[in-house]
This record gives sequence, C-alpha cells and structure tokens, in this order.
Amino acid sequence: MAARDQHGSEAPWDQGFRVIGKENRKVDGMAKATGEAIYTDDIQLPGMLHAKMLRSPHAHARILSIDTSKAEALPGVIGVLVGAELPVRYGVIPWTPDETALAVDKVRFIGDEVAAVAALDEDTANAAIRLIEVEYEILESILDAEKALITPEPPIHEDRKRRDNISKHVELEFGDVEAQVSSADIVVEEDYSFHSTTHAAMEPHCAVAVANSDGRLTLWSSTQITHYVHRALARVLQLDPARIRVIQPCLGGGFGGKSDPFSLEFVVAQLAIKTGRPVKMLWTREEVFYAHRGRHPMKMHYRTTAKADGTITGVDAKLLIDGGAYSSFGLVTTYYSGQLLTGPYDFPNYRFDSTRVFTNRPPNGPKRGHGSVQPRFAFEVQLDEIAQRLNIDPIEIRRRNFLGAHTETVNGQRITSNGFLECLQEVEAASDWKARHGKLPHGRGIGVAGSMYISGTNYPVYPNKMPQAGVQLKIDRSGLVTVFTGGNDIGQGSNSMVAYLVAEELGIQPSHIKVIAADTDLCPVDLGAYSSRVTFMVGNAAIDAARKLRHKLVEAVAVAWDVAQKDVRFMDGTVVDLSAAARSMTHVEAFHLAEEMFDTLGSTGAYNTPTLGGDYRGGTIGSAPAYSFTAHVAEVEVDTETGRITVHKVWAAHDCGRALNPMIVRGQIEGSTYMGAAEVVLESHDLNRFGLHAGPSLLDYRIPTAVDTPELAARIIESIDPEGPFGAKEAGEGPLHSTIPAIANAVFDAVGIRLRHLPFTPAKVLAALRAKEEQA
Repeated sequence: MAARDQHGSEAPWDQGFRVIGKENRKVDGMAKATGEAIYTDDIQLPGMLHAKMLRSPHAHARILSIDTSKAEALPGVIGVLVGAELPVRYGVIPWTPDETALAVDKVRFIGDEVAAVAALDEDTANAAIRLIEVEYEILESILDAEKALITPEPPIHEDRKRRDNISKHVELEFGDVEAQVSSADIVVEEDYSFHSTTHAAMEPHCAVAVANSDGRLTLWSSTQITHYVHRALARVLQLDPARIRVIQPCLGGGFGGKSDPFSLEFVVAQLAIKTGRPVKMLWTREEVFYAHRGRHPMKMHYRTTAKADGTITGVDAKLLIDGGAYSSFGLVTTYYSGQLLTGPYDFPNYRFDSTRVFTNRPPNGPKRGHGSVQPRFAFEVQLDEIAQRLNIDPIEIRRRNFLGAHTETVNGQRITSNGFLECLQEVEAASDWKARHGKLPHGRGIGVAGSMYISGTNYPVYPNKMPQAGVQLKIDRSGLVTVFTGGNDIGQGSNSMVAYLVAEELGIQPSHIKVIAADTDLCPVDLGAYSSRVTFMVGNAAIDAARKLRHKLVEAVAVAWDVAQKDVRFMDGTVVDLSAAARSMTHVEAFHLAEEMFDTLGSTGAYNTPTLGGDYRGGTIGSAPAYSFTAHVAEVEVDTETGRITVHKVWAAHDCGRALNPMIVRGQIEGSTYMGAAEVVLESHDLNRFGLHAGPSLLDYRIPTAVDTPELAARIIESIDPEGPFGAKEAGEGPLHSTIPAIANAVFDAVGIRLRHLPFTPAKVLAALRAKEEQA
C-alpha cells in the first residue's frame, strides 16, 4: 500500500527521494558568498535621508519637556520626531501593548528611545541629536527582579489594571506534587540561576522607508516577523494595512533578536511620511545592545522526587523571570518556562509557578530556544544529581524515564515521533561514555543532558482561524516555478527548504525553482521565524501547494499519452511513462500541456495546526504539532589553579525527523551547540548598579572565537514524523538546550563540584572548589 501523508494524499517519496536528503546548495548561498546578496543597509534610494535616535541616559524618569528647536535649525536637518507624534501603543502580543515608538511620558531603561532626527547624512543627524534638550524628573529605578516582585511603587507601567510590577504570573499543577515528597526515596531541592545574554547577530538592526506620492508606504527591515511588523505599522501609524508593504531583504542573523517590532521601523516610516523622502536608520552595535530583547534572566527553585530505581515521581518548579522594561513576548515566555519541560522524560506529577516582572533593565525577549533553555539547565543538572546520589549511570537514568513516542505529556502535550533513545545511544557510543565517564584524570570530565523542543507552535500570537503559513506557486512556460512564501529566512535556509520540497514534489531540479519571500505585497501571510515553526509549517504549506499543482500536471500528461495517471512519473525534470519506458517528455513540455488544459497554472497551499494542548487556560501555549529531541555529551577540562573551564568537545545528537538537507541540519546543530557553550563560559549581558551597560560592544561582550570554540560532533537522528513535511521536524533551536547542562554535569565529573549559577566564571569555579575543600 502506498504511503500517505498528513493531507491524506499518496506520497511521491514512496518511490525514493531525488532532492530531499541530499546536500544541495542553499538557494542564496552563491549570492552571499560573492557579496551579491542585498541586505537592508545596502539599499540606497534617491534623495534618501539618514536618521538617528536620541536615547535616555536614565533608567527610570518622567519626561517633563522636549525642546527640538536647535536640532531643527541645524543646516541639513530635514525632519525631527518625538513620541507625542506616535502615541499609539503596540506589542507583538496584542494583549500586552505597552510600547510606543518613542517615549511619550517616561523612559524605562537606559537607552530607551526618546526622539529621532532625519538629516542629509549621518554626521548631521548625530550632531542634531546632541542639540535636543530633554528635561527629566528622575524616578527610583528597579534593577533587580526580586525587588520588583515585592515593590509595587513606583510602578514601571502605570496605566495597567495591576498596580504592581508583575508582568505575568502562571501557576499550574498536574497531579499531586506534594503527595510525592513524603513517599519519595530521594528528594533533591536546589536553587539555580540563569544570566542575561544577547544574540550578537552579525547584522545590526536596520530599516528603510519610502512613502510614495500615491500614499503607499514601503518598509524594508532586518526583521524576522514581516507580518507582525506590517500589522504593528498599520496600528501605530493608523494607516490602511492595504497601503503598507513590508519587505525583509537578506538577513544577517536573528536568533530571536529581530522577532519584535522595533522602534526604528515606526520612526523611519513616520519620518518618510513627514519629510516626503526615503529615510534609513542603521543602529550601531551599541544601540543593538541597548535595544536588547535577549535571554531572560531567571532565578529558579527546583524540587524533584524519585524512587530508588531513579524513576521520577514529581517535579516542582518556582521561577522568577526578569522581563526588563517591556512585555515583548513575555506572556509566552512565562508559560514556556514551565510548559516545555515535560519531555523527553515521563513524570506523573508536575507543578510550576512562574512569575515575570518588569524592571528598569533593557527589555528581554526571545532568544534561540525561547523560554525553556533556562529551566532545562536547572532540571538536567538536578536529574544528574539524583543519578549520582542513587549511584545510577546518568545516561541510564534518562533511559529509565523515557517518555516514549505517540503519547502525551503530563500537561497534555501530544507527542508523535520521538528519537530520544537513539540520541542517547548515539552520544553514548560516540563519546565512549562507558569507558570514560567517572574515569578520566582529575580535572577532566564528561557530562550528559537531554532536551525536547517544539516544531512550530499551536499559538498564533493573535487569535484567528486562518492558516499560520501560506505558499503560492506560479508556473512559467520556460519551466521555471516561482514559490511565493511569507516565511522569513534568517540564515537558517528556509527559502532553500521550500525550494527542495517543491522540487521533490514536482519532480524537477531545484535550479528550476525561484523563491520570493517575506514581501507582504507579493507573498501569502506567514507569521515569521520564531518557535522553530518554519520548516514544519511553511514546509507543509509548500507541499500542499505543490501537490495540488502536480495533480494537474499528471492529469494533463496522462490525457495526452492516454495512460493511467499512476503511470506518469515526474523526476529530475523529465516525465516518464512507467508503462512504456521509451516514452518521455521534459517537464517544460508537461507544463505546456497542463496550461493548454487548465489555463494559466498556479496553486496555493496552507498549513494550520490541528487542535492541540490541554483543556485549561494556557494549555495551547507550548503545544506543537511535533517535538524534536536532543542529547549532548560534553567533555571539559577544569584548571583548578585558575578556575578556567575549557570545553574541548561536544557530541550532539538531534532528532530532527527527516533531514531535508543533512548539511544544513548539521550546521544548525553545530550553531546551536556553539551558542549554548558560549552562554556557559563566556557570554554575559552585564549592567552596572545604575542600569548602564558594562560594555555594549563586541570587544567587551565575549563570544567564542575559533580559538574558544570546542570541537563539535553533530549527529542526525531521523525519527520520521508522521505529520512533518516528508517527515521533518525542527533543527534550529532544540540542539541548544542540553548543551549547557551537559557542560555543567561534565564539570562535576571533572572536579566534583555542582555549578548552579550561570555563567561559570573562574571566580565561581574557584569558590566552589574552596567550599568543597572546606567540607571535606
């Protein structure tokens, strides 16, 4: 019986793949390698002005007055903008609109945007910014999450129903956690903390806007959420959405850092309308640090109970999340911090109490592995401690608690495919775990950790029943197929992915596929590159569109040859008759036959998640159509004289379903692992006691160079998901999660200390070593 996919259609890959699973070149690879690729800052328009931003020097202050007269009088200044001109609040999540394009009444962190200037050149704009006079009333600032939790005054956001500084509070319990404590054979209870880190994408934020004489606004932006920027522009500028066009050019990295609407997008748009000229704003690296939206700092208290054989009986978590000055994705973050912990292990009782607070720090948002990297660190370290106390091999305890495939988590998340055991087996063998764990010389150790992450999200951010991803195909008589997708390629290769899928489905070469993406005038709606949704959702939409088109092509050829449709096969740009091997035609000829029969050829496809999640408030947040699974083994060396940790090698096995392009998947696994290792021993987004950045530059913010990067051994595990596009799941975020606790657990294996507070600085290592000696 022929294989059938999630659409109920016969799957062409039942006969073997021609494109999928091969190491094909990225569709934009040559353009990026040669410098032909156009990024936002490459855009130059006739008469274009350059805009700069005035930022707050205070962490918390009321704006009493703004005088822009001197700036406006400076020769070369064409336009000036203040917050009162754009007072409408926005937010990527519609229930928490608490930002304005420029500060209207008060500033809430050092670097908050206050005013903007458009001038003939950047130097003039910078000079004008310095001429703007702002009178502030300085308010008490709150820079600590624990203080924000207990301090209602002064409220950082005053116009809310709540008269405190709590951004969001979620408390959910599944089963009876307390009942497990008295009967457990072992209870491990500890505090953990995760620091703030930023994305450090190569390309800074940039936006260019032009308002045409016909009243149409076009914005080019280095964003990863074209659709949400389009919605936010219409709201803030109070324009008809049909008269706004948003385009994402090539993007020099995002990692979640470009998945909010940002102030510069509104500012250049309004300045373009106000001046009648194109306007560009490119943030400096320092400004990117100010705007932030990086990883949320979390303070976490975990209590885990287990039987003597290592079976987990209950997990109890209490989390305090520093949200910074604005909401961003904070509502989702608060849920993700608890909802995404319930795999790859099966525990029957679970409770999490998660609170996100506002502080006068730069706003935090989504960073690769959004919301669940921090809890995963705490829990995996705790699980390792349970194994150590029970004298159970750390890999074995993870096997014993395996969740399984085609099952459900304690909080109602549907699990389809699950290759976690294979991931464990792979890293166990590759690292020679049994022969080396606990047996290396003092100062050298290996550690393991596992994780689970979503492939897309059932939560569409704003309520609607329309598709979460759409794709449109157009056939040309030359044989070219153009794919229009709203998906955002942020360097992960999503444009290439849709090209591979359409080429496979239509049986043509990828060289005959052209992808046009992330242009709101041309492409169907897609919600953006976040929560690892693109491969699963856009991929399924692309297959849906291609399959509809293939049916027409097959029918046209079958009629022309007078054969059954099952005997018509498209492959590698050639159409063959399976009943008469000598008969064939090119795909171009087939396109012509189909156009003769059906008129102009094209099709659309879409994807929406099935009904998912538990039947309780917030049950859909964290639910996904599929989940990826990962296991890491890290090898480290700890210098007991200096406290320095060196990560020598990380073996990373990731269950991505089917690898659509193994080369790209390995790159994503390695990139995630690299980023996780960096957060352990190097990265830290530090502020001083006044809320000022300690070093907002890539000279001061430490990220690994080639010298610091460990050897990365990426292993692909293919569980073949029944609902993924040709069986695929995510590979871009999941492999980060277990990197961090694997390194922490390796440190314990090396020198016998448990490090529970990130980052692992030499000072913390030496302090833990001294404490161990004192207890000996």
